This record gives sequence, structure tokens and C-alpha cells, in this order.
Amino acid sequence: MCVGVPAKVIEKKDYTALVDVMGTRMEVGILFVPEVQTGEYVIVHAGQGMSIVDRDFARASINEWEKMAHANVI
Repeated sequence: MCVGVPAKVIEKKDYTALVDVMGTRMEVGILFVPEVQTGEYVIVHAGQGMSIVDRDFARASINEWEKMAHANVI
């Protein structure tokens, strides 16, 4: 199973971007989404921005990730 997380683009360079994933910043490749702009959201998988998603989808997805991160699993 592949899992991608939404990330907000903070700074764009030629082939990489600095993104924020739920408060953690990291650099990811943007070869698959070279048209992405600062402030937009991308789905990140294996260190690569895979697709651009709209803000509402990204926020809803982040909300679900946060629920899973804080779930009490026994």
C-alpha cells in the first residue's frame, strides 16, 4: 500500500521545494509537479511531490492524519 501525505509548499527551487508536513519542514523533489507554486499543496510520497491538490482536500486529509496520530490504539 502506498501512502501520500499533503504538504504545503513554503519555498520553490528549480527541482525541489521546501514543504511543511503537519509542522515538519523537509525538502522534496518536484519533478512530477514542476508547475507547483509557493502556497499550494502537494501530495508527497517517497520524498517526491506527486500531485497538486486543493487547499480544502489538503486540510481535510491533514485533519484525518492528525486523528490517526492521536488515536489510542491498544
